[in-house]
Amino acid sequence: MATTSLEAQFVTFSLGDEIFAVPVEVVREILDYAEAFKIPNGPDYLLGLRDVRGQGVPTIDLRLKLGMTKTVPTPHTRVLVLDVPMESRLLTLGLVADRVFEVTPFRRDQIEAAPDIGVRWRSDYIAGVVRRENGFVVIIDLARLLSREDASALQSAA
Repeated sequence: MATTSLEAQFVTFSLGDEIFAVPVEVVREILDYAEAFKIPNGPDYLLGLRDVRGQGVPTIDLRLKLGMTKTVPTPHTRVLVLDVPMESRLLTLGLVADRVFEVTPFRRDQIEAAPDIGVRWRSDYIAGVVRRENGFVVIIDLARLLSREDASALQSAA
């Protein structure tokens, strides 16, 4: 099915029972999970470096970054290798997901803004929410999720 400007393609994945998505254009490849080479004194969510085709790629546990419990690897655990456009550069990053599902199109009119729950909470990394029969899909804006300090630490780790 050809995409039009009225829809965009996303890769969907899970962290626990929650479903998330990132734009397909930032996903370089999806790899089986393997332990990363540990980096001392990094942030807790930085698992370490992973060799991806000769490049040292910093790999993060997105569950920890989002305040969830640490990922416990299973046979379904995958690493999405992403090229995240930051302010002045492209950050290559490995993101651990409990499971990767599919590439799926979302119509732009399906994507709702992050919900207002009446209290202050860090939701600026939510690019949008899509309703599905069995719940919601949260679209993550990785450039917003990773602060300048995070991006600098990850870039220097590589």
